[in-house]
Amino acid sequence: MIFAVPAAYQWLNKPDLDPLPKMTQEALKLLGVVEGAGSADSPTILGWANELGMKNVYTHDAIPWCGLFMALVATRAGKTPPANPLWALNWSHFGTDEGQPRLGDVLVFSRTKGGHVTQYVAEDQNYYHCLGGNQGDKVCIERIAKVRLYAVRRPIYHIMPASARPFLVASSGSPVSTNEA
Repeated sequence: MIFAVPAAYQWLNKPDLDPLPKMTQEALKLLGVVEGAGSADSPTILGWANELGMKNVYTHDAIPWCGLFMALVATRAGKTPPANPLWALNWSHFGTDEGQPRLGDVLVFSRTKGGHVTQYVAEDQNYYHCLGGNQGDKVCIERIAKVRLYAVRRPIYHIMPASARPFLVASSGSPVSTNEA
């Protein structure tokens, strides 16, 4: 599968990585989705809430939507999100607890007044390269400081794809995120 990934991450399209973890495949399909400007709402993001049966709970894309994005990706990949998936820190109860992250793992980060949930793509010495929603008000890959890591959670696999492994990359390629609200 070929996805429109940023130039620094074109290695995700290499045939030797096929198949990618299903959650990664689903997340890559959504790269570039942007929340509505100002008081406008993105029909795409609100559609996700509807698809997940959360349209009465999630009503505006100005509300942090990283957990909504991750719940959509997990559900489309055949995984069960944790209870109350809109709360990023609840993702620390998803799948299995792991140490070293691998491609497709869910990373939960702490931040002022809450958390952030995203997906591991790669890492450099000081940052995890993360594919997630509500990063700069869009779905993109950003670097997040390793010191902010709260939990590493691995989806439960019947057969883990060979591509679900750690990836070390250069310390560039995407912006550094400092607060994903």
